[in-house]
Amino acid sequence: MLEGKKIIVGVSGSIAAYKSALLVRLLVKAGAEVRVVMTTSSKEFITPLTLATLSKNPVVSEFSSSDTGEWNNHVEYGLWADAFIIAPASARTLARCAQGLCDNLLTAIYLSARCPVFFAPAMDLDMYVHPSTTHNIKLLKSFGNQIIEASYGELASGLTGSGRMAEPEEILEIMEDHFKENSSLEGKKVLITAGPTNEAIDPVRFIGNHSSGKMGYAIAELMAKKGAKVTLVSGPVNLDISHPNIHLVKVTSARDMYKACMDYFPDSKITVLAAAVADYRPRVTADQKIKKKGEEMTLELVKNKDIAGELGKLKKEDQFTVGFALETENEQINAKHKLQAKNLDLIVLNSLRDKGAGFQYNTNKITLIDRQLHIKAFELKTKQEVAQDIVHAILEKI
Repeated sequence: MLEGKKIIVGVSGSIAAYKSALLVRLLVKAGAEVRVVMTTSSKEFITPLTLATLSKNPVVSEFSSSDTGEWNNHVEYGLWADAFIIAPASARTLARCAQGLCDNLLTAIYLSARCPVFFAPAMDLDMYVHPSTTHNIKLLKSFGNQIIEASYGELASGLTGSGRMAEPEEILEIMEDHFKENSSLEGKKVLITAGPTNEAIDPVRFIGNHSSGKMGYAIAELMAKKGAKVTLVSGPVNLDISHPNIHLVKVTSARDMYKACMDYFPDSKITVLAAAVADYRPRVTADQKIKKKGEEMTLELVKNKDIAGELGKLKKEDQFTVGFALETENEQINAKHKLQAKNLDLIVLNSLRDKGAGFQYNTNKITLIDRQLHIKAFELKTKQEVAQDIVHAILEKI
């Protein structure tokens, strides 16, 4: 899986830097093209010559070479790589990356990287469990980075506990799994809906809901990064997305979203219906703003088409559909009914009773239910992490 992959290995100041040599050797042996970037302090633990010899490429550590004056373009490095592994990642480097402190070449490349970034922390026990470090790791995860957890064992200080950098063989296996999973969606057409729909009452008022679209957008971006050709049908949201594999279709009403889904669904192998679509719309939309008069106003509503239900009727055997259920009571019973009634393959259950889940939050807490009614509950996570859980579940099923 690593044949021809372009990988940057970042080495920061830690006694575990000696493991970087074996990691580079394993990556090169697996067929990857490896470039190494070092911090100044890391050179006290391992020489650039060692890593240059093993990687078969010059090692860089400064923005420009003191001998030739040649500029080491951090943006070029960030665009070049298919993956960036920072191993070891010291407490200082974790803090710099979490806070966006761009004062050395390694952190400048990190901020420029468009590829997945993996951090393999290495430090003493008390540093690893310190609230500052755990906060920085949590922050890095929220940005979509992946943390290769430190292992338990004897540390350089003589203490025993968590803080040992993961072994190079383990990191190699993680990278192989990453590229294997990433290639599994290559070229597949995916339809995703996101955000709310607005049902116009008059030119200035509408019926809507509090959906932010963050969950659907996170899934769309992750699938695009895995090679899928994504059509994202989005209701009105305050979000931007620019991945070249994503075709964004902006809609306003449930009828607009229904039409777009009917257009793109037949060619889609995977469909994820994450939008919060209005069940009803006003029977009549006024041409002019409705003036206030009287103490009451009656608004007659009619039912919108059920997008998930209609697509379920059209679904072929080679198509995989995922629905969402946001519930406030009888959560699993209602979700199972929706799963079966709408011919879904997987349903993502959210409960408004879970703190930090539902609309507007940057976090979510989900339960997945498949066609065999197997149930898997997850803890509260960032929506980027939740997207990874959902996409991983889809990949397992298909």
